[in-house]
Amino acid sequence: MPELKRLHAGHAPAVLAFELANRAYFAASVSDRGDEFYDRFTDRYSALLAEQEAGICAFYVLVGEDGSVLGRFNLYDLKDGTAELGYRVAQHVAGHGVATATVRELCRLAAARHGLRTLRAGTSRENVASQKVLTKAGFVPVVPAGPADLGGKPGTWYQRDLTVQP
Repeated sequence: MPELKRLHAGHAPAVLAFELANRAYFAASVSDRGDEFYDRFTDRYSALLAEQEAGICAFYVLVGEDGSVLGRFNLYDLKDGTAELGYRVAQHVAGHGVATATVRELCRLAAARHGLRTLRAGTSRENVASQKVLTKAGFVPVVPAGPADLGGKPGTWYQRDLTVQP
């Protein structure tokens, strides 16, 4: 059974393997991270851990029974009871409810562990799968998202009130 775990230094090799194995798949629906991300992965990963330690963000990985990373689920810009949600799942588990179940679990953790009341998530118009995940997890569309918000693609911001159960 996959387990949602708080990101730590020991996850780095599995996270990099996940990102590399799914790079083309992710680039089909979200902006590619670019070669620099992979070339400077160790530095970027250390920076993420520092942001998490500072309480600015909270990063999670969905870890399979074999120790591989099946998904990344992140809370960005934690402040005043709100945060932005970002996530991505491996191609081989996409379409099987993994993202929806894990986003629901992260919503629970966001409220219980991080004291958040509201989450926001943006997705492009073309990313129908992400729109379905967010809707099934209790998010509702609230305002348009401009290309600057979503890596050059227009879309929609979704929001979920964590004090209300979907």
